[in-house]
Amino acid sequence: MSTRDLIRAALIDAARGLGAPAPIDPVLERPRDSAHGEWATNVAMTLARPLRRKPADIARDLVAALDLAAAGVERVEIAGPGFINFHVAVGTTAGALRDILTLGSRFGAADTGGGCPVNIEFVSANPTGPLHVGHGRQAALGDAIAALLETTGWRVSREYYYNDAGVQIMNLGRSVQVRLAQLDGRDVPIPEGGYHGEYILEIAQRYRDAHPDDPRGADLDVITRFAVAALRREQDLDLQAFGVQFDTYFLESSLYTEGQVDETVRALMAAGQTYERDGALWLRTTHFGDDKDRVMRKRDGTYTYFVPDVAYHVTKWRRGFARAINVQGSDHHSTVTRVRAGLQALGVGIPEGYPEYVLHQLVTVMRAGEEVKISKRAGSYVTVRDLIDEVGRDAVRYFFLMRKGDSQLVFDIDLARTQSEENPVYYIQMAHARMAGIFRVGGIDPASVRADGVDFDALAEPEEQELIKALLDLPSVIAGAALALEPHRVAGYLHETARLAHLWYHKHHVLNEPERLMSARLVLARAAQIVLRNALTILGIRAPDRM
Repeated sequence: MSTRDLIRAALIDAARGLGAPAPIDPVLERPRDSAHGEWATNVAMTLARPLRRKPADIARDLVAALDLAAAGVERVEIAGPGFINFHVAVGTTAGALRDILTLGSRFGAADTGGGCPVNIEFVSANPTGPLHVGHGRQAALGDAIAALLETTGWRVSREYYYNDAGVQIMNLGRSVQVRLAQLDGRDVPIPEGGYHGEYILEIAQRYRDAHPDDPRGADLDVITRFAVAALRREQDLDLQAFGVQFDTYFLESSLYTEGQVDETVRALMAAGQTYERDGALWLRTTHFGDDKDRVMRKRDGTYTYFVPDVAYHVTKWRRGFARAINVQGSDHHSTVTRVRAGLQALGVGIPEGYPEYVLHQLVTVMRAGEEVKISKRAGSYVTVRDLIDEVGRDAVRYFFLMRKGDSQLVFDIDLARTQSEENPVYYIQMAHARMAGIFRVGGIDPASVRADGVDFDALAEPEEQELIKALLDLPSVIAGAALALEPHRVAGYLHETARLAHLWYHKHHVLNEPERLMSARLVLARAAQIVLRNALTILGIRAPDRM
């Protein structure tokens, strides 16, 4: 057991001895000021109400009952209204580096999910154009959330939902048809709601090359299918450039061709959750938390957009995904209540809160202090490929993940291209490269470094102790980020750990020191290398050995 686990177990036993009711769940955190020790807990304050005693008195009795010598705790003190601070021996803290070297790429992993399946749907862009920067932020978020859950023991399936049906697809086909007419010299305007980007002209030219028998595009259905297929390939290339792969591609059109939308509507009617008014079919979503009932089927017989979404999520449930997570733009906020209401109205056992939603805000791209609004190819927006071409995949991924998803994001192209400490991804990758450089200069295979026989009391410098504590915190950071579905926590952790690694690197030599000190510092350098690499891998970012 780790020192943290040993302290926690001792606190639980001591609290039971004071008569505290179960469950007892002491929270141990790193104090902001290292002078207050390695761990701190407010458990005395959380027990004040059930025990009907002052927190300071509870803290005093807890401390008196603790036997933490085996955990390497040198001193325990009570601070403020009842905080308990634990000071751990230098060698005990550093000795935990053994776990990092032993576990290697598995350090930070857990089995919280127990192998249970979880479906994570993200990007899911309409196949009507290249992926824009909003899709890119969603791709980074979804992929990192998937990696977090995989690391914590879930069996993840990444899914892409293609909206290949509806008005926007019809407008796509008409837009290509107009471009064909323009290629033929006719002055025909793009239809209202159509697509203006240069990529539409490219598709029109490719259609003409592939269909010499139909140069004017007389068959709109054929044109539309061709355009959708072409843009699906285009989006696949965008995702490949971003390093994102999916396990399943689900077509919206299949919900209609296989009768699942009609089946869902019939089931809602049979459940008594619908009514007709003004020639339309309505769903009683107010029974399930919505502010008003919603139209399901319009007077013209077509369905509103949330109906196929309900049918789609029924398929997820039937496919065995008791947990499903959707990563979507904040403009989908209104669909959350409606989809959940539809699933609850079916009365088939789907739990409340299914699916889970992670909504993200928009991205503003800046260059030279001014907003970049359009792409050379897409015309009306900046594409993911534009950013990757400008600054590289690693920078794009990190910048998309360094802020909480529900916050606005400003993507500074100039900063992302800078090779300096001001660029966070460069700063983090340089920390890893510096650790690798220690072994390269010393002619040492980092994989050969072992913790056996190392005197960890040698790692007594403040910069060493702070770096060690940060490295050992990776498992708790990953666990918290996975639970909250917040990859930005890992991004922030990486930046702070890189800062500590740089500080240690600049202040203390590793090579050509006395054997006792060099051996211990080589273990620390190797542990830092492993931790930085593991955390970067979760975000889908490279950990280079040279910069």
